[in-house]
Amino acid sequence: MNRRIAAVVAAVLGLCLIAEVPARCQMRIEAIYGKDDRVDLYQVRDPRLRRLSDSTAAFFQSAAVRVKGNTAQLALDTYGTSFGLCKDEPFYSQPSGAFCTGSLVAPNVILTAGHCVHTGADCRDARIVFGFSVSREGQYPTAVPASDVYQCVKILSVRKEEEGEDWGLIELDRPVEGRQPLKVNESGAIKKGAPLVLMGYPSGLPLKVAAGASVKRVSKEGYFVADVDSYAGNSGSPVFNAETGLIEGVLVRGGEDFEDAGGCMKSKVYKPGDGGGEEVTRISAILPDLPSSAPARMLANWKPGTSFGELQRQAATEQ
Repeated sequence: MNRRIAAVVAAVLGLCLIAEVPARCQMRIEAIYGKDDRVDLYQVRDPRLRRLSDSTAAFFQSAAVRVKGNTAQLALDTYGTSFGLCKDEPFYSQPSGAFCTGSLVAPNVILTAGHCVHTGADCRDARIVFGFSVSREGQYPTAVPASDVYQCVKILSVRKEEEGEDWGLIELDRPVEGRQPLKVNESGAIKKGAPLVLMGYPSGLPLKVAAGASVKRVSKEGYFVADVDSYAGNSGSPVFNAETGLIEGVLVRGGEDFEDAGGCMKSKVYKPGDGGGEEVTRISAILPDLPSSAPARMLANWKPGTSFGELQRQAATEQ
C-alpha cells in the first residue's frame, strides 16, 4: 500500500495542518493515488494530528532492537538502496526497519492487522516501538528510549481473512507511559466520501502522515476501500476520520507498491479514479473485542501494573 501521508485534508482541516508539503508481513498493501501526500512528523503542525501520532507504534522484530541501558538501538537499512529504488524517490536516504504498524487503544493493548501478529511465535518476536519518527528535518532516528519499547505477551483476538476482516488485538508487557489510548468511531458507521488521514511506517520508514484521502466504497464484508497512500509496513495502520480524529479502521491490503522504471524501482502511482484502492478493516468489525467496549466498572479497576487480561479475568470472576 503506498502511503500517502499528508497535505492533510486541506479541504476539511485546512492547509494549516501541515507546515511543508513536499512537491512532490506480508499481504499486499500499497500504492500512491494521485499526488504522494506522505510527510514526516516535523512537517505536521496541527497539535491534534501530533497527539494521534504519539499513540501510533512501529513493529520491529526482536533481533532488530537491542536495548542497552536507557537506549534501544534499532537495526536499520537505508530505504533507497535496500529496495533498489530510483534516486529521486521520496525518502530515499531515510532508514527503514519496521514491518508493521499498530495503534494504542487501551493502556496496554495495541490494535494492528491480523497478518502482522497471527501466532504465538509472532507475538514473542514482536517489539512495539513508539517514537520512531523524524521530528527534526534531516535528523533520522537510529534509536529510541528503552522505555518506548514494549513486548507482545498475548494475542487477545485475531482475524485473518484473505478477503474480508483482518485485524488483531495484542496485549503488551506493561501499560504504555506518557501516551493516551486513541478513540474509535464507536458507532461503526462509515460513508462513502468521508475524509481520511493515515499514519504508519510505509516500507518500514519512520512515521509518515498521509491525508487528502477519502472512502471510495464500503463493503458488506467488514472493510471499506480508500485512496490512501500506503505501502507494506503500513499494515495495521490506523485510518482516522479527518474531521473527528476517530479511528475508522485498520489498513490491511491494497495494490502493488513499486514498478520497474528500467534499472531501478519507482512507487506505483495511480491517477485519481484508477486502481482498486486500499482495503481497510472497518472498526465496526472490531468493536465487540475492543477494550473501550468493556463495561465501565471493569475499566475503572485499571491501575498501573494491571493488564487488560487481568481485568477480563476479574470481571469474569465477579459475574
